[in-house]
Amino acid sequence: MQRESALTAMPDNITIVDYHAGNLTSVRLAVERLGRTATVTSDPGEVSKAVRVILPGVGAAGAAMTTLKRLGLARAIAQYVRSGRPLLGICLGAQIILESSEEDGAECLGLVRGHVRLLQVPDGLKVPHMGWNEVEQVRRHPLWEGVPDGSQFYFVHSYAPAPLSPAAAIGCTLYGGPFVSALAEGSVVACQFHPERSGRIGQKVLENFFRWSP
Repeated sequence: MQRESALTAMPDNITIVDYHAGNLTSVRLAVERLGRTATVTSDPGEVSKAVRVILPGVGAAGAAMTTLKRLGLARAIAQYVRSGRPLLGICLGAQIILESSEEDGAECLGLVRGHVRLLQVPDGLKVPHMGWNEVEQVRRHPLWEGVPDGSQFYFVHSYAPAPLSPAAAIGCTLYGGPFVSALAEGSVVACQFHPERSGRIGQKVLENFFRWSP
């Protein structure tokens, strides 16, 4: 079994990064429902010491990056990831881990090579993409342990990650056309969907992240 496939028991505390982009309460409650403790912080020192980090978020890439830089969190997150410790990006947090975004022309964190693109949909489909949709598991990863292929997750977004390496994509979703809905590279994993709002199957994805040893 490849190293990326290892699921192990890990410390209970999960650090959730607060960069004033919302969605913190639902993520914290989802963590606590799984019997873990959650530390919500805007302190880069706390992020630097963390053992497992979630980068959630809703809103616009430009404002998010301005806040992350102003608070010193952008540098702390980059240092954290370079150490090989696991990070989960959710929704906006799954986008700003890339190098840049078409939204606001934002320069992003650059933790994963690639860019963020506006969803391209035909007439009759609305953007933002809101609601439940299937995720096809295009590559095996510990995030999918015990999660049936084609499971439905909850989405709210207008943009989606487009990693440079096709191997970084672990999940794909159709909405007008295909887009990457889950990705993994090194110690970073990310979901364009909201696992914390996706019921039992979303809880399983979170639990897999908590147990994942990259």
